[in-house]
Amino acid sequence: MTEPVEPLPTSWVFDLSEVDDGEDMVAVGGDLRAGTLVEAYRSGLFPMGLGELGARPIAWWSPDPRGVLLPGGVHASRSLRKSLRRFEMRVDTAFREVVDACADPGRDGRWITDEIADAYTELHALGWAHSIETWLDGELVGGLYGVNVGGLFAGESMFHRVTDASKAAVVATAGYVFADGDPRRLIDVQWATDHLRSLGVVTVSRRDYLARLEAAVPLAPPTFAVES
Repeated sequence: MTEPVEPLPTSWVFDLSEVDDGEDMVAVGGDLRAGTLVEAYRSGLFPMGLGELGARPIAWWSPDPRGVLLPGGVHASRSLRKSLRRFEMRVDTAFREVVDACADPGRDGRWITDEIADAYTELHALGWAHSIETWLDGELVGGLYGVNVGGLFAGESMFHRVTDASKAAVVATAGYVFADGDPRRLIDVQWATDHLRSLGVVTVSRRDYLARLEAAVPLAPPTFAVES
């Protein structure tokens, strides 16, 4: 895998030192240029619009507590392990299709706008964003996409069209990110849901998350590749 292309630097400064504990939204405004997004993830933030269905204004979020998946923490139930044998996992073969599926207008809580989709598609072209895809009988049936910065993988959204397809993508992502056994690596899932907790996701305070992030970012990125 080639190294990601460093985007043009941003003029924005993301400083969480004076943010109150327990406050999830930490800033409003800014832009979605590639350099801004990469710096945000390096600083522990991600964007999500405040308007209807995720429209502008752009807000920047750093949840407290934060949902994370840690090395050795992934859990696959017996039924999920059985489902995994049915699926074919692919990486970065249908990035925009995964984003568009996550942005489906029929989904409850939809927040991914065309502007967001375009911004992350640019990050993908630069080598910073990846899709982990679940395929069944030649059809895309689930997956997730996120941003990788060093030893951090920040999951943005996931979808499924058949049972266990999104869970399979989470388990596969953990396999890639944690493959070398380095305990400093980190998967961010933003907020912990019951769905994600069933896979081993836990919550940590923002202060804990930022300390883990500082240790993770300098690491070499994992290899996102499916063994043949």
